[in-house]
Formats: sequence, structure tokens, C-alpha cells
Amino acid sequence: MGEKEFTKDLSPEGDDRLRIKITTKKGMVVEVVVQYESKIKNKWYPLVRYDTSHGFFHRDLLNSKGEEIKKVISIENLKDALTYAEQDLKDRWEWYKEKFKRGLK
Repeated sequence: MGEKEFTKDLSPEGDDRLRIKITTKKGMVVEVVVQYESKIKNKWYPLVRYDTSHGFFHRDLLNSKGEEIKKVISIENLKDALTYAEQDLKDRWEWYKEKFKRGLK
């Protein structure tokens, strides 16, 4: 089994990033984690995570209280799921961040 883990910056300041972990077996993607993390008031927070940790592909929205709202995403092919997760977070990270920050107040 192969495993790759890396980060990608989303904002020019470096305060928003994607943490991506891909596990492959015989060249096929078998597990994915794509997590959006933001540095707010000098502390890193996980805000949104797409993963396969419960045996199915889903999104966890995390709030400032540490609660998760889980939503099943019906994409069977994990390579496609990885692309979907990364694109959603690149397109909407600012929206996710504002929503999270409202909960901090």
C-alpha cells in the first residue's frame, strides 16, 4: 500500500491550506482525506474534511464548538471523489471560513 500526504496553500498569506492524504493499493485509490485548515487568531483549526473513514465518502463540516455535521457524498470512484473534494474546497474555502468564524463570536 502506498501513501502520500501533503499540503497546498489556498491563500497568499499561507493562513489557509488543504491537507491531503491519499492511500493507494495496486495503483487504485482506496482511501482519501482532504481537509481544509485555517489559521485564525494564531491557531490552526480544521474547518471541513472530506474522507472515507467510515467506509464511505463523506464531508464533515466542523464548527467552533468541535461538533461535526456529516453528509454522505455519493461518488463511488475515489479518484473522482478526491477531485470533487479538492475543487469544492478551492472554490468555497472563503465561505467555509466566514461560516466558521461567525461561530467563534
